[in-house]
Amino acid sequence: MKNVAYVYHPDYLLHSATFEHPESPDRLVAINRNLENAGLFETLVPVTPDYPDNGDILRVHDPDYLRKLENACRRGDLTLDAEDTYLNKNSYLIALLSAGGAIAGADAVASGKVDRAFCAVRPPGHHAARNEGMGFCLLNNAAITVRALQESHGVSRVMIIDWDVHHGNGTQSIFWEDPSVFFFSIHENPAFLYPGTGRRWETGKGAGEGTTLNAPMPPGAGDDEYRLAFEQILAPAAERFRPEFLVLSAGFDAHRDDPLADLELTDEGFRFLSRFAVDLANRYCGGRIVSILEGGYERESLTRCTEIHIRELQQD
Repeated sequence: MKNVAYVYHPDYLLHSATFEHPESPDRLVAINRNLENAGLFETLVPVTPDYPDNGDILRVHDPDYLRKLENACRRGDLTLDAEDTYLNKNSYLIALLSAGGAIAGADAVASGKVDRAFCAVRPPGHHAARNEGMGFCLLNNAAITVRALQESHGVSRVMIIDWDVHHGNGTQSIFWEDPSVFFFSIHENPAFLYPGTGRRWETGKGAGEGTTLNAPMPPGAGDDEYRLAFEQILAPAAERFRPEFLVLSAGFDAHRDDPLADLELTDEGFRFLSRFAVDLANRYCGGRIVSILEGGYERESLTRCTEIHIRELQQD
C-alpha cells in the first residue's frame, strides 16, 4: 500500500456564500465525515497547509488581479467578475490557503515524504485564469502547483489530467504556449455546458502547440465513452510526452447523480479513471501523483467517489 497524504485545513470552511450555492463548505464536511466513518483517516498521512509565499502565486496570477481580489473581499463584495463566483470577507485568504494546500501536497510527494497526495481544498481553481476569477474559482490551484513543482523541485515535464465535468479553461489558458506542461481535459461538450471552451481543435499555440488535448463528451456519455477516451486518446499522448509528475484536477461532477451536468459516469467509472491515472504515474512518473479536488456537488456521490479515488491512490 502506498503512503497517501490527505491535505486539509479547517479554515477551508470559512469561504461561504450568503446565498444558496452548490460550492459550499458542506462538501468538505461530507467528505471528511465519510472518510472518518470508513476508517480511512488512520491510513492517511495528514498534512496541514500554511499560506504560500507571494512568489508561488505570482508565477501564475497577475498582481493587479490579486489586488482586485483582496480589495473586493475587504469591501465585502458578494461576487467577483461573475455572479456565480461568490466572495466573503475570508475568501482572499482562504483562496491563498487552498493554493497552499495543493502546494503542500506536491511538496510532500516531491520530497519523498509520501508517495501520492489528495488535496481536499476549496475554493476550487481550474476556471481561474491569470487575471480573472470565474466558475466558483478564485486562484488556479493546479497551475500554481505545477509552477511550484518546476521551480522548487526541478520537475521538467508535468501532465495535468482534468476530469471535472466542466472544461478547465483557466488552466488551459495559463499553459497555452508552454511545452513543459501537457494539459488534458475530458468534459461535457462545450456546446452544452459552461464555460463554452474545450473543443478538440484547441491544442495550444507556438511552442505549446500539441500540449493541450481536449476530449469533449456528448450529453449522456458515461463509463464506456470515458474508458475509450483514456485508452485511445490520453494513453498515446502520455507515451509521447512522458511526464515526470502527474497532477489531477479531480472533479466528481461528471457523476450521473450530479445536478450541474448531463453525463452518466458511475462510481465504477471514477474507479477506472483513478486506476488509469495510477497506472500512468507508475509507468512514467515513478508513481508520483498530486490530486486536487475540483467540482462535485451531489453529496452522496461526491463522498463515495472521493473515497474510491483515495483508495485507488493507495494501491500499488
